[in-house]
Amino acid sequence: MGMPDNSTVSIEVWRPLAPADAPARTKLRALLAPHKGEMRGPEARGFYDAFMQQIRAATDVSYRSEVINGVSGWWCIPSAAKAERAILHLHGGWFVLGSANAYRNFVSQIAARTQTATFIPDYRLAPEHPLPAALEDARAVYDGLAEGGARHIAVTGDSAGGALAIELLASLAQTPGAVRPTAGVLLSPVTDLTLSGETWVSRDQADLLFTKEQIRAIISLYLAGADAASAQASPINLDLHDLPPLRLHTGDDEMLLDDSRRFVQRANAAGVDVRLDVWEGMQHGFPTAFDTFEASRMALDEIAAFLIRP
Repeated sequence: MGMPDNSTVSIEVWRPLAPADAPARTKLRALLAPHKGEMRGPEARGFYDAFMQQIRAATDVSYRSEVINGVSGWWCIPSAAKAERAILHLHGGWFVLGSANAYRNFVSQIAARTQTATFIPDYRLAPEHPLPAALEDARAVYDGLAEGGARHIAVTGDSAGGALAIELLASLAQTPGAVRPTAGVLLSPVTDLTLSGETWVSRDQADLLFTKEQIRAIISLYLAGADAASAQASPINLDLHDLPPLRLHTGDDEMLLDDSRRFVQRANAAGVDVRLDVWEGMQHGFPTAFDTFEASRMALDEIAAFLIRP
């Protein structure tokens, strides 16, 4: 879709399409195109969970359910998990879909690569529980991890979970005495619920998952009348000072691309150690396709290296 000038945008790194990924990309486009915009509200939960459960789980990772500060969820625990370390992963699904159980296989890949126990909370979903229920649950779980003895906590999130992760990190930055998160990783985060980014138009044909009308309807379930431009709804409008080091990974073919680009620019202006990798030819949520794309495997490996760096 056009390579950015990295000589002037050092916080954004362009990742060209690997030759080996080109045939798989063509095949995937043919499979997805007829179903663009189909997923809507709560009625899609079963389909979404079934899709996520098809992802291959990592080997040598066990699972345990737990309730932390009133929020249930699942641990993904590598056999050589490091003591006093934890990752909190906030799942995607546009605040309406997704579950900890469905995300276990994908998140196990992060846990295995980092050798770090990773917890996925079942935060409350809209429309039954609109804003700010999910934010409250994310904070409750983080505080519970810290109270349980974790001293090195990283926060990761994909799509809507990326929005929740940013909100959580910003909240912690404003809380004196809180255990500070060591890092944050955001996969195609939702940062602007007003949908004002230019790529909601410029990537309309390239994006094979969403339409702007579809997403506007889903977001209304989460907002339940709240102001989409408020900082609580759109984390791009938060005070981003004092956030931990952040890494973002986004596909060049998705309408959410500008959500990442504009957020990274604002975080950089606030003095945050932040970088965005834009992967040519990739769709929203591409790291889940690690059995198909070299780009997905590379992204997961780089995410892990970032999370476990000293």
